[in-house]
Amino acid sequence: MNDERWPRAGAWIRGEHPGRSAGTLGIVGAPVCLGSITPGRCDLAPISIRTALDRFSTYDFDGERDVRDLDVFDFGNRAVAHLRPEQAFEPVREAVENSVGQSDVTVVLGGDNSITRPGVHALGDCCLLTLDAHLDLRDMDAGLTNGNPIRALLADGLKGERIVQIGIQSFANSAEYAAIARDAGIQVVTMDRVAERGLETCVREALDRFGDQPVYVDLDMDVLDRAYSPATPGSRPGGVTPAELRRAVRQCGEHPNVRVMDMVEIDPEKDIGDRTALAAASCLLSFASGVLKRCLRSPTARRF
Repeated sequence: MNDERWPRAGAWIRGEHPGRSAGTLGIVGAPVCLGSITPGRCDLAPISIRTALDRFSTYDFDGERDVRDLDVFDFGNRAVAHLRPEQAFEPVREAVENSVGQSDVTVVLGGDNSITRPGVHALGDCCLLTLDAHLDLRDMDAGLTNGNPIRALLADGLKGERIVQIGIQSFANSAEYAAIARDAGIQVVTMDRVAERGLETCVREALDRFGDQPVYVDLDMDVLDRAYSPATPGSRPGGVTPAELRRAVRQCGEHPNVRVMDMVEIDPEKDIGDRTALAAASCLLSFASGVLKRCLRSPTARRF
């Protein structure tokens, strides 16, 4: 039933707005999947997330904000599903760069985690916060994959001290790659540490560490506990809950230096009851609510 008093988030990203604009949010679909270590259909995720938004309203009850006060520019999906990460690099970089130039903040819907590299390049001189169960520092001998975007960025010249990785799981990484992270100066916050201190605290400390530098947030949905993310091949028991993740990404949206957040590693064909797609959609909306709070707080500083 269509209820005009219950505006749907799906209609919002399709361009239905009440005419109030506190800021702008760009959305880019980057359905790269041929670099995945575990073969699957991550290319279907952008459509799956957009579809899941139809099951949500636009009102953030806790924040008392309606995300329709943000204008959305949905730039659609780039035609990259048939491309290897090396081939998809430039089209994804260009799409994200275009959105960054036209929007206050951008959300990139992957696709697999290989899209993080071109996304970071699009933002330029920045810091990187990953919410992920994995270090993504695998060797590049066989080319670019969803398992080595951080290794590739280090090779590109991104300094390890500009990277914080939160949610890293035991028995999901190796001693050799942990040593690479340590030697590069990457700050690693394990899942056990997150459980002790709280995800929001760990994210706040990471953002404080970056100072005034622009920030790119890489949200790999396998940071969620396996019970909540059956569509992410790399998720493990013991991850964070959707509620914890939703609050953390709202916090990222509020932060004045966060310019881009990607959402990656969902294979809708493996989902159960749309659990993972719904979790991702709720994270997108929570991030948008944080962006809106930022814009309402500083309406004269909408553009960065």
